[in-house]
Amino acid sequence: MPAQAVHGTYYDGLSARAHPVTLVLEDRLEITGQDLRLAWTLAELSAGDTAAPLMRVGPAGRAERVEFTDEALAAALKDRCPDLYRSDPSASGGRLRLVLWSIAAGISVIGLAIYGVPAIAVRLAPVVPAAIEARLGGAVDGQIGKILGDPPVCGDAPARAVLDRLIERMTADGGLPVDPAISVRRHAIANALTLPGGRVVVLSDLIDQSRTPDEFAGVLAHEFGHVAAHDPMRALLAASGSSFLLSLVLGDLTGSTIVVAVGQAAISAGYSREAENAADSYSVEVMRRSGGDATALATILERIAKDDEKGEFAGLLRSHPFTKERANRIRAMAGTETVGRRILDETEWATLKGICRDVPAKPAK
Repeated sequence: MPAQAVHGTYYDGLSARAHPVTLVLEDRLEITGQDLRLAWTLAELSAGDTAAPLMRVGPAGRAERVEFTDEALAAALKDRCPDLYRSDPSASGGRLRLVLWSIAAGISVIGLAIYGVPAIAVRLAPVVPAAIEARLGGAVDGQIGKILGDPPVCGDAPARAVLDRLIERMTADGGLPVDPAISVRRHAIANALTLPGGRVVVLSDLIDQSRTPDEFAGVLAHEFGHVAAHDPMRALLAASGSSFLLSLVLGDLTGSTIVVAVGQAAISAGYSREAENAADSYSVEVMRRSGGDATALATILERIAKDDEKGEFAGLLRSHPFTKERANRIRAMAGTETVGRRILDETEWATLKGICRDVPAKPAK
């Protein structure tokens, strides 16, 4: 008695096109359709995972399959094909390939975050429109305030007038892409933070810990060097871009990773050695041109390193890494002709040091 023909659907594994076929189980599974005639030996058949009554079978290790819903044919195949539900090498191989590709993709994303994004940021930062950079700087400024505990702005009028005159003298013919906006915040950490859009946040303890106006001005001129080189925008692009890519790998798409990274990047920018050296060079030129002591930056950095064990300059040292080589380089560039000069007289310096006199102190966070 001839075997009963069953209607099914054939897939060649190369496209999603469904081919209507007739299935007949003899000593082999015969598949016939329009311009199609196949015969699969029972020993080579492997069944896929499906829900009854649907059944899917095909040669193990190959992509082509037939599907049918005839329960009698399904039972007959199970009886005559003892290895029907063997592990399909093609499926396991596919899973292995998927795992390997996933690992490779993850490594690629991490590599792009570590190396590619910073390289792109270097080229992109100078061409960001000034209006967009200013808005980003404002957003980061607000975030920095939250991280630091919302330190109050210092605005003693006579002191502010001295600071404004100093800034005007230091930035004249300085080649800055924007006019810097400097704010002084009452805080018990000595530091200065440069943000996108030419914003510079001076934490008041930097003024308190500076022994001469030139030490303070040298640090301020160094920050202007970062503004001139678009370093804050570059750091922001690198931090936020890398954080976004790493968020994809880590599964954190809530934005929290990016928010934290951007804020921390602004507080401790982590500029490269080349960027720090360029900012030092800029500081030396500004101080020489402005009538100050161009070696003062080296002096305060040396004292920072010496006093770091006391914690007095923890913030500044963290964001302006110190090396003896760096101080020597600053002194070599500055020479000796500016040593002993003062960028402010004693009266102006005393006035500037009182810029936060009317603002209550807040503890360091």
